[in-house]
Formats: sequence, C-alpha cells, structure tokens
Amino acid sequence: MTEKEIIEGCQRQERKAQQVLYERYSPKMFGLCRRYLRKQEDAEDVLIEAFFKVMTKIDQYHGNGSFEGWIRRIVVNESLMFLRKQHNFQMTVEVSNIEIKTEISVEDELAAQDILNLLDRLPTGYRTVFNLYVIEGYKHREIAEILGISINTSKSQLILAKKRLQSLVKAGRMTG
Repeated sequence: MTEKEIIEGCQRQERKAQQVLYERYSPKMFGLCRRYLRKQEDAEDVLIEAFFKVMTKIDQYHGNGSFEGWIRRIVVNESLMFLRKQHNFQMTVEVSNIEIKTEISVEDELAAQDILNLLDRLPTGYRTVFNLYVIEGYKHREIAEILGISINTSKSQLILAKKRLQSLVKAGRMTG
C-alpha cells in the first residue's frame, strides 16, 4: 500500500489500512518513545496512545509536510504528556555559567543502542531536554514552553546531560 492509500484507508476506518500503518511506523516510533521513557512498558503504553490518536485524528492530516513527521510529532507529544504526569519539571536545578569541555562527540561515536542505554541512565529532566534539543531539534525557547521551565533551566539541563553522558562514556571506556 502506498502512503496515500494508507491515509485514505485509515480515514475510512478500514482495519487493513490501520494495520499497515501501525506495522510500517510503529517500530521507529517505539524507538522514539524509548528515548524519552526508561521503562519498556511505559514506552509501549505511550505508543498505543499515540497510534490511537493518529487513527482518530487522521482527518487532521492534510498532506502538509511529511506524514511520518506528523506521526512523530504526536508520539513526541504523547511521550511528553506522560512525562509531565509522572515528573515535575519545575523541580530541576538551574545552573548558570557552566563551561564544559567536550573531548568526544557522544552522538557521533556511539551506536543507537549504546545511546539508548546511556539515556536510560540520565535523570528524566536531562534525558527529556537532551532528546528535544539534540535529537528532535527544538530550540531552548521551545523546550522551555513545552516543559513549563525557564530557558536557562533548559540550557543547564542540556549542559548537565552532556556532562553526565561524557562521564558515563569515559567510565565505560575505563571498564570496557
């Protein structure tokens, strides 16, 4: 089925089109959920909620931009809504004027599973800001608005996340 046929079939609520949509996009979107959520069970729950929303709101997709990007936005928003219910992002520490020397590029050197394993070891605030900024490409102003935190908190969470990742990578190299 082509993407257009899937969309039109889902708009008519055809089971086969819905199944193809889920089978085609769920593996990648599950990976996206896992970047935000530590527990596999939570990621699975969020994925199901997100695809329910995709199926019920598919009439709102009008072909502007990529369909996968539209699904991705829903999955990210569902992940963030789950995190907001579970965690208070206001309870983060604001740090300013931190300098960090980056000797290695964590994003470039590690395989996807290694990154996921490292992200699982970050506190929720660090992990969320890191995902939104580094992987999703949001600006600090946007992250601040989404999470209800200050721009400085977003910046400091990113700096601290990178610093923590760097120390985890170094520690892994010493033991590995």
